[in-house]
Amino acid sequence: MARPDELTFAPLGGVGEIGMNLSIYGLGNRHQRSWLAVDLGVSFGDEEHLPGIDLIMPDVRFLEKEKKNLVGIVLTHAHEDHFGAIIDLWPKLGCPIYATKFSASLFAAKLAAERTTLKIPITEVPSGGRIDLGPFSVEFIPVAHSIPESHALAIRTSVGTVLHTGDWKIDPTPVVGPPTDEKRLREIGDEGVLALIGDSTNAVRDGRSPSESEVGVSLTGLIKSAKGRVAVTTFASNVGRIRAVADAARAAGREVVLVGRAMDRVSNVARECGYLDGVPAFRGPEYYGHFPPDKVLALCTGSQGEPRAALARIARDDHPEVTLNKGDCVIFSSRTIPGNEKAVGGIINGLVNQGIEVITDRDHLVHVSGHPRRDELREMISWVRPQLLIPVHGEALHLNEHAKLARQMGVPKVMTCRNGDLVRLGPGDPAIIDQLPSGRLYKDGTILEEDKSRAVVERRKMAFAGCAFVALAITEAGELVDDPEVELIGIPENNRAGEPLDDIVFDAVVATVEGLPRARRRDPDAIAESVRRTVRSNIQEHWGKKPLCFVHVLTV
Repeated sequence: MARPDELTFAPLGGVGEIGMNLSIYGLGNRHQRSWLAVDLGVSFGDEEHLPGIDLIMPDVRFLEKEKKNLVGIVLTHAHEDHFGAIIDLWPKLGCPIYATKFSASLFAAKLAAERTTLKIPITEVPSGGRIDLGPFSVEFIPVAHSIPESHALAIRTSVGTVLHTGDWKIDPTPVVGPPTDEKRLREIGDEGVLALIGDSTNAVRDGRSPSESEVGVSLTGLIKSAKGRVAVTTFASNVGRIRAVADAARAAGREVVLVGRAMDRVSNVARECGYLDGVPAFRGPEYYGHFPPDKVLALCTGSQGEPRAALARIARDDHPEVTLNKGDCVIFSSRTIPGNEKAVGGIINGLVNQGIEVITDRDHLVHVSGHPRRDELREMISWVRPQLLIPVHGEALHLNEHAKLARQMGVPKVMTCRNGDLVRLGPGDPAIIDQLPSGRLYKDGTILEEDKSRAVVERRKMAFAGCAFVALAITEAGELVDDPEVELIGIPENNRAGEPLDDIVFDAVVATVEGLPRARRRDPDAIAESVRRTVRSNIQEHWGKKPLCFVHVLTV
């Protein structure tokens, strides 16, 4: 007798962390399942721990193996942590992608900017629309967030309905787009919801997230009162904020100059989709110097301290067209993503040292989160009334607080999971029934590396303890032909006594080679290994750290 279908869920990214979102839903039995993927995002590399790594992506080994059963990828919205991995990972999967117009258009613009011949078609779905993908029926439910056309997904199956919230908040007065569709969410709750898979980002914060329109009022007051030039930096994808800044600038009699490619790309897509209707065309950075200081506003990329972004270049006074002077004002209409504090702080300090006034969300209401606080989480639970709640999109503390809140609200079943856990949602009691391959891929230049790849591991070691290179030429009898070549990179020049380390290493290399038994001196591999160990131990003795060491032995 055939077993009944099971509905399963597995996060392959985005649980226990913020970013790199990838969730999959499976329907079938353990021998054969159809799979639906939701989002395919990135997180960003940390130079301190991952030198040279630009992006971090979820490992899609499992989906590669199951690609014939993968019915598609559905995008909740167009933030990088939800769709930023598509260009790199889609070739491994080759499945259909579905998104609403703004997300599809922004992806097309991003793909065009990559100058790649890769063709990745996305099927547009109307906001509020419904599509059937294999055994899954997916409805796009509008929710408020910090980018246009964010959607929760009602995923209907023969086993039951899952509400995958994506990123959302309850904002009765968003600057662009509709508010979260409470009516439709209540109706789906009335139909019966097996599981709610929910955003936990702000689960530790009481109350409600303020509205985008409140930020607009605050920005208008600040920009009107400014005497000199004004620069505003925000997330390029926050079209509501772009519009609020534009409205504030117009109220203050200032022209808006866009500075930064990402800002330009998003604003063009927003105009095509009608989200900037009625807003005068923005000027390019070449017009900045044509306006008096009190008649211009620069809307810049770089709110996260990115060293190549517009604001960092302005702060270093090396932007070719945009400058700021003492008495001018910079507004950070953003929050600092954890991990970026040092970079953002460096830019703020640089601006303050130049006599520029810096305004952040510590001083004024110039930014609001796009994620729900605790009262909003309570409302979502009361609308949907799920049988099961699983917190996602958050670190361990966020997930735990969301789970506690759900239990307080009387949700019958609440469980937490980690990336790679395969969770049975139904029928029957929810449980973790398997572990799927999960992990991270690193974007290293143009190459995707596994997290345990040699290049990444060695670069971490080099960043910590430098590298020593030794080149030797020996005769077939094992005699040194000439002095060894020694080069130390990222290693102090002298030890504590002031003695040159390269001299110490040189002497140790010569002594090691000459001290080897004659038979071993005829073996280049034996010489290389003995020298490598000697160099590392000598440097550790004089410095306290063991560097990487590469030894090349040439027989002549």
